[in-house]
Amino acid sequence: MDILKRNNVQLSGSVEHPTIIYAHGFGCSQAMWHQVTPAFEHRSKQILFDYVGSGQSDISAYRFSRYATLDGYAQDVLDICDALNLTQDVIFIGHSVSCSIGVLAANQRPGLFKAMVMLGPSPCFLNMPPDYKGGFERQDLEGLLSLMDQNYLGWASYLAPVVAGAEADPTITGQLSESFCSTDPVITRQFAEATFFADNRADFARLQVPTLILQHKVDALASIVVGKFVQQQISNSQFQLLDVSGHAAHMSHPSLVIEAIERFLTTEFIP
Repeated sequence: MDILKRNNVQLSGSVEHPTIIYAHGFGCSQAMWHQVTPAFEHRSKQILFDYVGSGQSDISAYRFSRYATLDGYAQDVLDICDALNLTQDVIFIGHSVSCSIGVLAANQRPGLFKAMVMLGPSPCFLNMPPDYKGGFERQDLEGLLSLMDQNYLGWASYLAPVVAGAEADPTITGQLSESFCSTDPVITRQFAEATFFADNRADFARLQVPTLILQHKVDALASIVVGKFVQQQISNSQFQLLDVSGHAAHMSHPSLVIEAIERFLTTEFIP
């Protein structure tokens, strides 16, 4: 199978090293990074891709058994790296659930990544009393899945402004809603289950890669409490709070995300 075609892999950049791979969030695609990538175009090799079942990927490659958990998506990341003969020194930049996916890939393949940037990470969306507050009760998330089953377009219209943020440009909300609506409802529902019912807290604690955690100030999906928990779990990590409402600062406030990534990477990882 042609992995690069399967995952709609797009390469850019004017130098071979360092290599940056961008991983999109649930219901999204590589298109969500288009305001960030130009900043690193002339200093790195850049890899954009769509998970199987998302964006412009080859939907015929989707297997329900493989993608029932986030491990299947982590395998997508590893498959792409293998297809491009990448074995070390890769910089991983992930949004939302891709933070967890990146952690799974990094733990499975030690030495592959030399740095990670996590935008809005949440290792577990569920509340796990008494010591962890992910933000949602199981019945809340089951209700969200029921809404997907009953009214898929209504679900997309509900979730898009939550992700975009209350003060976001309407075009961003529209882009997110369009992205949600353009994906196969059955596949998206399984991705939602894999995302919202995962518990990767122990995996985050095992991560040995230097990590920047970018936290949205007001985020209905990943609170500051969750961001601080992630920082506590990853021994070699930095935490930065972005003055942003929503869950997609790379779309709503790309300059803040670029500045934060540049500060983190140029200290050690990008010349």
